[in-house]
Amino acid sequence: MEPSLATALALIAVLVIKTAVMQLRDPGSARREWAFVTDGVALAGGVLTAVVVGAVGWSYGGNGAVAWALLVGLLVAQGMGRRAER
Repeated sequence: MEPSLATALALIAVLVIKTAVMQLRDPGSARREWAFVTDGVALAGGVLTAVVVGAVGWSYGGNGAVAWALLVGLLVAQGMGRRAER
């Protein structure tokens, strides 16, 4: 496995573990943190970002770029969803 792919997958795992730990401390927090999944605008922004980053990065990084594109798309969607909550 190439290092870039492993790094992106490790960061995704960290986000999932963080959600699990927060859920144990404060029940219901995972639902609030992942609420962007049901927000169509946030999800569309994340998917669009992931597609663009993946398409551009594929020629440079191969499979590693796809994992990074998924991570970036996830973070963009999460950020857009939190902005809507404010």
